[in-house]
Amino acid sequence: MNKNFPQMETINKASKISGLAKYRIRQMVLQNKVKYVRAGKKYLINIESLIDYLNNGEMINSNTASTKNEIRKVGL
Repeated sequence: MNKNFPQMETINKASKISGLAKYRIRQMVLQNKVKYVRAGKKYLINIESLIDYLNNGEMINSNTASTKNEIRKVGL
């Protein structure tokens, strides 16, 4: 039985892997931009989630993006 477990690393290790400052990764964790778990006082970051966030950025909700430039009917 081969189960794939996510690679989880501390903020320090994630900083070394990504090249980002530790405080920036901590901000992403606290803003729920990357997946993580708490282990005591430490945050363990899902490295795949971090890489995904760095490659794609924040996903913009298509509903809010399309309604900004549309004219909508307002009932009287």
